[in-house]
Amino acid sequence: MAMRQTPLTCSGHTRPVVDLAFSGITPYGYFLISACKDGKPMLRQGDTGDWIGTFLGHKGAVWGATLNKDATKAATAAADFTAKVWDAVTGDELMTLAHKHIVKTVDFTQDSNYLLTGGQDKLLRIYDLNKPEAEPKEISGHTSGIKKALWCSEDKQILSADDKTVRLWDHATMTEVKSVNFNMSVSSMEYIPEGEVLVLTYGRTIAFHSAVSLEPIKSFEAPATINSASLHPEKEFLVAGGEDFKLYKYDYNSGEELESYKGHFGPIHCVRFSPDGELYASGSEDGTLRLWQTVVGKTYGLWKCVLPEEDSGELAKPKGGFQETAEEELEEIASENSDSIYSSTPEVKA
Repeated sequence: MAMRQTPLTCSGHTRPVVDLAFSGITPYGYFLISACKDGKPMLRQGDTGDWIGTFLGHKGAVWGATLNKDATKAATAAADFTAKVWDAVTGDELMTLAHKHIVKTVDFTQDSNYLLTGGQDKLLRIYDLNKPEAEPKEISGHTSGIKKALWCSEDKQILSADDKTVRLWDHATMTEVKSVNFNMSVSSMEYIPEGEVLVLTYGRTIAFHSAVSLEPIKSFEAPATINSASLHPEKEFLVAGGEDFKLYKYDYNSGEELESYKGHFGPIHCVRFSPDGELYASGSEDGTLRLWQTVVGKTYGLWKCVLPEEDSGELAKPKGGFQETAEEELEEIASENSDSIYSSTPEVKA
């Protein structure tokens, strides 16, 4: 019997989902944060998609969101010319970092003491979160708005991408080490610490570069324009999504297309593997996040593997008996736990 991929659909946002990030694995599991043009970033349990809370305070579209390693802090970048740092346990806003233009990207150092930001004013800023009143360090050199900025090499270096250029910076000297130009707009960038791999997408290309030298490693061509790609933690697979509403899964070594799935009702803007590699999450123009199994048919999270003799239906259906989404279960969980989540009313739509 062929096994069917049944994604879990996480509703609640009212506008396109443009960024998402997972925390590391904590004693309480791992967590997922999403950035949306509705200005209300959301925190969820990473393995199930269960809604935990909504960070309320931005006055414009949120373009970037991230969690620190142990999921105790969150950071968001928004069109209201601010980046905000949040207590991810209570949902409280800890600080607002004013900028001179739209902020697109945020990233914590491994010790959570510093926050890196970038945006439309073409400057990288480094904030000391232990000294919120201090002016940030600034790094100039980009010639167009910064789309993504990430710490790398144990926070000794910084990777940043603007429209068609990726740059590597030295943190200590605040100077550029190297840059690479592309003939198309870079749509996404992911940094893999294990092996120092940089995953880039531009046009229909998914490219892998050394994060140390920026030298190319390999690249694959997809059937459609790709907006985001993510490499499996064990570097076995990669997933990508873009303008044709589909998610593609490739063998990292051979480049062979293994699977493709259509579940979203709009272009896919972001995709990331979970820290344990068991699932990947996608965010779309349709306002939803979807969680997909890496190995279809495995019992994990809300998915339960039902053997043929036990049930004549599909394998690996989400628990709860629904076919396509986890919306009803998310609503039920949000309702049951409404006293322990930060927003007074669940942000999950029917």
